[in-house]
Amino acid sequence: MRALRLYEWVAVGVAAVVAAGLLLVIVLTPGSPSAHTMPQAVVPAAHSDGLSDAENGYRMEPVTVPTERGDALEAAFRIIGPDGAPVTDFQVNQTKKVHFFVVRDDMAVFQHVHPELVGDTWRTRVALPDGGAYRMFAEFIPFDSADPMHPIVLGVPFAITGDTALTPVPAPAASTSTAAGFTVSRTDGVAPIPVRTPTLLRLAIRGPDGRPVEKVEPHLGASGHMTGFNTMLLSATHLHPVEPPGTPLIDGELTFRAAFAERGEHRLFLEFNVGGVVHTAALTVMVT
Repeated sequence: MRALRLYEWVAVGVAAVVAAGLLLVIVLTPGSPSAHTMPQAVVPAAHSDGLSDAENGYRMEPVTVPTERGDALEAAFRIIGPDGAPVTDFQVNQTKKVHFFVVRDDMAVFQHVHPELVGDTWRTRVALPDGGAYRMFAEFIPFDSADPMHPIVLGVPFAITGDTALTPVPAPAASTSTAAGFTVSRTDGVAPIPVRTPTLLRLAIRGPDGRPVEKVEPHLGASGHMTGFNTMLLSATHLHPVEPPGTPLIDGELTFRAAFAERGEHRLFLEFNVGGVVHTAALTVMVT
């Protein structure tokens, strides 16, 4: 994992302060190429999520952290609230109270699971096939949140020792493929995405037969789920799907709203459901 220089930390801090005062609104223009004819939608302000283990009075307290590679490694943590006590209940966010992510710093390993509460501790298992420097993220919406559109995301680093086969982060590309043979392509190719600006990211999904996917089934109560991670900072950005669940896709296109807080390469992980199977596609984009 690359170490941050002083000016980079300063830049991150300034970006977070500026972003906190922004309200970003996207209005889809009728007759636009997306043709989704969605009503006006509010996009949360750009945030640097997961850069710290504490935010807005909430703190992530690791209880069990993976220390070796394996297929079903236990991970457990508590969320400590502003009053110093563990918090055991949150608002439902895309059908779950807590989303838990693990990524390796080269973006070659990604896990998205949903912990269960045992006593005052959130517990789950993850598959980490190799060593390296990792970061775990807990995403949740407190009941006292002033901005339910923007969950709190807390992050904690950890490492698995031993020989590690590091993989260079793939360069920005117009398309990628899933393990099952689906192709996901950006309709605007590799165009850079402006930082701290409301953005519509349109993705065309093709099946293994090369034909546009006509419909995706709901996944976590939405048409899809996508999270991006800055490849240098390992900060997280949640992207919100535009199409309501069950909406037929136009030419296989699935659209997400985004606002990236930092410049640089971001690795996006798209999860979508076809035929009752959740597929994951990873794509690198450049934010300038």
